[in-house]
Amino acid sequence: MHRRSFLQTPLAAAAAQTGTARKLKTRPSKSIAASPISIGFETLDRQMFQPERCYPHLAQLGVKWARCQTGWARTETSKGQYDFTWLDGVVDSLLAIGIQPWFNLGYGNRLYTPGATHESAVGWVPLNSPEARQAWVRFVGTIAGRYRTRVKHWELWNEPNGANFWQPDKPDPAGYVELVRMTAPILRERIPGVTLIGGAFAGLSALDYFEAAFAAGLGGLVDRISYHPYRAIPELHYAADLRALRGIVDRYKPGMPLWQGENGAPSFKGGAGALRDLEWNETRQAKWLLRRVLSDLSLKVELTSYFHTVDMANYVWASGKSSLVNAKGILRGTDYTPKPSYYALQHACALFDAESKPADLLMRFERGRTPAEERLVESVAFLRRGAPVYVYWNPTDLMQDSTPSRMRMAVWSGEAGRLDRPVSVDLLTGAVSTLPPPASKGGGARSFDVAVHDYPVLITDASALD
Repeated sequence: MHRRSFLQTPLAAAAAQTGTARKLKTRPSKSIAASPISIGFETLDRQMFQPERCYPHLAQLGVKWARCQTGWARTETSKGQYDFTWLDGVVDSLLAIGIQPWFNLGYGNRLYTPGATHESAVGWVPLNSPEARQAWVRFVGTIAGRYRTRVKHWELWNEPNGANFWQPDKPDPAGYVELVRMTAPILRERIPGVTLIGGAFAGLSALDYFEAAFAAGLGGLVDRISYHPYRAIPELHYAADLRALRGIVDRYKPGMPLWQGENGAPSFKGGAGALRDLEWNETRQAKWLLRRVLSDLSLKVELTSYFHTVDMANYVWASGKSSLVNAKGILRGTDYTPKPSYYALQHACALFDAESKPADLLMRFERGRTPAEERLVESVAFLRRGAPVYVYWNPTDLMQDSTPSRMRMAVWSGEAGRLDRPVSVDLLTGAVSTLPPPASKGGGARSFDVAVHDYPVLITDASALD
C-alpha cells in the first residue's frame, strides 16, 4: 500500500481509451476463494428486514463475510428454552451462497434484564444480578455448541463505549472486560479454532476508554480488535486515528489485527442512524462506500464490513421502534432492488479479493488546477496477479458535487510488475477502458492522462482482470 499527498484525480477513462469500453466482469461469492470484504446482516435479532429477499442479491455480490447478531432475546423467550430456528436459517442460507457468517454476540434479555425499554433489550448488559450472569453463561454455552462447526469468528458485544449500548450503567471499560472475561473461555472451550473479536468500539476517538480496556486485560482475551469509524468524509483524520488505535493495541499485544466491523452511509437525508442529517443521495452513498473500502484495505485493515445489506424500516433503537428508516442498505428497503452502492461494492469485490495485496508503489500527479488540489489526492496501490493496481481519487466532501480534474499521472511500474496492456476501471460504473501505451517520462517513469473524480478509479494491466 502507498499513500501520497501528490495530486490525484479519478480517471476520465473515455477521453483516454483506444478501444470500446466494456463492463468489469463481476463474480458471485461462491467463485471467490477468499476476501477481506464483509457485508452487514445485522438487526435480524429485531426482525428488521426479510433475509430471504436478500440472498439472491448477496449470492452475486462477491463478499465472503457477513456480520450477524445473535439475538439472545429472540432466541430465549422462556427461561431456559432456546429456539434457534431463525438463526439456523440465516447461517445455513449464507453458507449455501458462499458467504461465511461471523457473529456479534450481544445484547440483553428482558427475562433477566427487566429494565430494558424494548423487547430486544438492545444494549442491556447481563452483569447486574447473579441470575443474569448465570443466564448469559448458559446462553453462550448453548449457542457456541450449536454453531461450533459453522461459525468460527465471534465478536463480543457491540459498541460498549456508547451509552445506548451499555445499559443500565454508564460505559465502563473494566465492566466490558469483565463481560469478555466471563464469555471468552466458554467460546474457546466449545469451539475448536475460534477467533474472538473484542472492542466493536463506537468511533476511534475514545482513546482513554481503549487504553483502560487494554490495561484491564482485553488484549489477552481476544484475537482481533474491531471498531466502527462513522464519518461523513471517510478519509478525514482516519489514518491518524487508526495509528493511534494501533499504537495502543501494539503496546499490549503487538501485531494484533484490526477489523473495521461496521460502517455505512445513508442514501437519503433524514431517517435513523449515524450521518442521517446530511444531504445524501444514492450516488453519494456509492462513492462513500468505495472510499471507505479502499481506504481500509490500503491501510491493511484485515477485514472491512459495510453496514448494511438492506434499508431497515421502523428502526429499533435501545428505546424501541422509531418509525424511521435507516437507509444505509445497498438494497432499497421498499422493494429490495439494488442501489448504485450494490454495484459499486460488487465491482470492488471482483478486484479486491485475497489476491490483491497492498503494495508500496509510487504515483505522482501533476498539472492539477491548483497546487492545493494536487496535495489533496488520495492514492493507494496493490499488486494483483503480478500486475500493479493504481487507485486514486479526490477525498472531497461528498455533500458538495465536484468536477473531475484532468491530470498527468506518473508511475514507476518496472519494479512492481507488468503494465503491458493498461486499462482503467471505473469502480462506480464498472466501465473498463483500454488505455494508450503510457508515455515515457525518463528514469523508468511512465505517465497517463487521467481524470480524478471524488470516488476511486484505477489503472492496472488487463491481465489483473482475467
